Amino acid sequence: MAELKTKQNDADVSDFINSFADTEQKKKDSFEILRLMQEFTGYEPKMWGTSIIGFGSYHYKSERSRQEGDWPLVGFSPRKTAISLYVYSGCSGQDELLKELGKFNMGKGCIYVKKLSDINQETLKKLIRTTIDFLQSKYK
Repeated sequence: MAELKTKQNDADVSDFINSFADTEQKKKDSFEILRLMQEFTGYEPKMWGTSIIGFGSYHYKSERSRQEGDWPLVGFSPRKTAISLYVYSGCSGQDELLKELGKFNMGKGCIYVKKLSDINQETLKKLIRTTIDFLQSKYK
């Protein structure tokens, strides 16, 4: 079984945002998301791998394979084309919340936004809360 490459590390989150976010708007939005997620979750931001900022963690075991590992409860990354928000678990009620979120694109396990002002931050908080509650309940 291949070892998971994306692990929590001690890299500096602010340095990462300043060097990785490719526009001033993306830097500004990234620092705002950082503040929002830290205040709302109560978790300190940590780098996961080289490009994900995560909050909290859980240990999972796949139901379909032997893979297991640690992963952030929620997080984000200021990627080149959009900011990736790792706040969606597909749990009950989240599809309804997506209808209130605003302008975004959906990936397999994340939400892509061009800028923070495109989405409703109160709805984002609800997505964060439901994801954390679901993951903590499922993986104890």
